[in-house]
This record gives sequence, C-alpha cells and structure tokens, in this order.
Amino acid sequence: MEGLRGVIKPYAWGSTTAIPGLFDLPPSPTPVAEIWLGTHPAGPSDISSGLVYEPDATRSDRSLAGYVAADPAGCLGAELAQRSTALPYLVKLIAPARPLSLQVHPTAEQAASRFAAEEAAGIPLDAPHRCYRDTNHKPELLFALTEFETLAGFRAPRRVLEVLAGLGGTVAERLHHYLSRDLTRTGVKAAFEYLLTGDMGPGDLADLAERCTARYRAGKSPSVRADRIVSHLAEHYPCDPGIAAALLLNPVSLAPGEALFIPAGTVHAYLSGTGIEIMANSDNVLRAGLTAKHIDVPELLATVDYTAAPPVRIAPERVSRTTRTYYAPVDEFELSVSHLKDWTRPELLAGHGPRIVLTVSGAARVSTNRGTRTLNRGQAAFVRADEGPLSLQGVGMVVTADVP
Repeated sequence: MEGLRGVIKPYAWGSTTAIPGLFDLPPSPTPVAEIWLGTHPAGPSDISSGLVYEPDATRSDRSLAGYVAADPAGCLGAELAQRSTALPYLVKLIAPARPLSLQVHPTAEQAASRFAAEEAAGIPLDAPHRCYRDTNHKPELLFALTEFETLAGFRAPRRVLEVLAGLGGTVAERLHHYLSRDLTRTGVKAAFEYLLTGDMGPGDLADLAERCTARYRAGKSPSVRADRIVSHLAEHYPCDPGIAAALLLNPVSLAPGEALFIPAGTVHAYLSGTGIEIMANSDNVLRAGLTAKHIDVPELLATVDYTAAPPVRIAPERVSRTTRTYYAPVDEFELSVSHLKDWTRPELLAGHGPRIVLTVSGAARVSTNRGTRTLNRGQAAFVRADEGPLSLQGVGMVVTADVP
C-alpha cells in the first residue's frame, strides 16, 4: 500500500477555493480545476505520504505509473496485466467555478484510429491543437460532493419545442424549424449542426441570450432552468454557440451523493459544483464551444450520439451497512462510497483489483493482508491487487475506486 499525491490541473474554469476548502486549506492564488489520481501520462500521481492536494510540493522521484509498470501482475492482477501496464481508470477531484467546455468523448475504436492518424501526421502529444492524447475511450461517472449542475445529452425534441415556444429571434426560430419538421434524431442532428456550423452571427446569439434572460426575469419561462443556464453561459462566453446548445440539452442537478454517467458520444458541459470523477484512463476530449481550448467541430459532430434520452443517473447498490457502490456499464471502473461511524468495527470491502482509496472527511484505517495505513482527510493510497481483501474502520467518508 502506497500513499498518493495528485497532480493539480490549473485550468482557467477551476475554483480557487473549492478543493482547498474541502481539506480545510487556504484558497489558492490560481485555479484548482482538477486533481488527478492515476497513471495517465498527462498527470501520473506521485507516491507520497502527504495530501492529495499539495500546491507547493516538488515532484517525487517515484511515480505511480512507474511503480505499476515495474510489477503489473502484482499491482493490477494477472488478467489486467495481460492487457496493459497502467491503471484502467483515472480518478479526479473536479471543481468548476464557471462552466467548462461543451464536449464529447470518443468510442474506443474511434480513439485508436484517430490517435494513430495524429501520430502519423507528426502532431506532438502536447500540441494545443491535438484532439487525441491516447488510444482509449473515456466513459466517466461523476459523484457529487456538493450540489452539482451540468448539461448532459439531448432533451426530447417535443420538450425543446416547448422551451422555444414564443421565444422569437433568428436562432430560436431556426431551431424550431428543424425540430418541428422532424422529431427524430435526424431533426436533433440538423438543429445541433446548425448551431455549430450555421450562418448565425454574434448578434443573433446575443439576441437569444437577451430573450432568455428577459423571459426568465419576467417569470414567463416554460423552463426556468434552461433560460437561467443560457443567461449564465452568456455571462462567461458571450456569443458562443454553446449558449444556444444549452436549449437542446438536458439540465441536470445532482444533490450530494448522487451520480451521473456520461457514455461515449454524449454531449455534455459541467457548470458548477465539486465532485469526484472516475473514468477510463484517457484524456481524449472533443470540444465545440464554451472554452478557450482547441475546438474541432467536424470531429465532434462525427462523434455525437444524437439520440434524445434522459440523463443516465446511476443509483448505488448498498453492499454493506456502511458502503454503497456505483456500478457503471463499463469494464474499467466502479466507485464505492463508505460512511464510517465506528473505529472498533472493520468493514470489509468487496473487490479484488487495483484500488485507489481517498478519505474525503474524517479519518480511516485501511487494512489488507500486508499491513495497515491510516488516511486522514485529504490523503489517498494505492492498494495493489495482490494485497488481497481490503477493510476500513474509522469515522468519516471514504471513496474507493476499483475495477469490476
């Protein structure tokens, strides 16, 4: 069992207070958008006995990626080690203070093919205009630590028409035209492509935002959340097509403890809140707006699933008196959340694969057949597959990443 320190990602949309405050630390002078825990080449964790968030720490000479690669069979288990020398999942703490990009993730087949094409073209892995950083897909599950707002997947076309009714203006009328003619995924595709590739100008988008804001303030909105989100996006990204795309997407509000699954092809944008993400070990993101990063509209449009459907909320299964597990429909990961209340009673966790354990609040004693480690709030550990069963005891909230 090894302690872990995460990698800070200071993206501009991140909060300066949310993640530091989670561990009772002072605000950061720069945004702390994400903390990565895993073996991905773009941010492999350090092996360290400190906190996962240590803004002033120097990099360790021992990385989790190197540690796992040196003994993949012991760290990952024989089955996983036959396929890779890296963890199959990546864990993140995420804290958007303002909306982040309108995006989608590719399938595994698309990622492998496009990664090879960008390699053949000689595009450096760290090039700002590169889309594919690895060969993997990136399904992800978001577990909310606070109230979390997001957009995920397309609304039912009939509901979108209700939202557009009476709004007026060029953009709303064109969207109404496409959807009223065809209530299938073909109509959704035409409406979404118009927003990203059509001939509307900045003035049209500004007009749409003003109309939504006015309707919201007048108390005449058929969807208060939709109009409020459009107004909010316009404040941060004036005249961005992503503002209008919000009218087509499902608004999702997660309470603490709720979880949302984002499969490949699902258009989404995280808006606000603090949460824990677990995903396949990938950094492949295709963006179409609401960002200063590289945008590749044709690549995104070729990836989108245009099926209108409710957001995929994952209900946890209660596996013990203290632990609930969120099972996503993928092979790479599952997430368990334990609410511990007794230092005297060990709680055995199910699972057998490589695990990352993070104490979100309180403190916990983590035990395997090779020893015991105490994790205070803000500390994490990697538990090898060959360490056998894992048990927890303590008082607080502990999150455990594992493989099915």
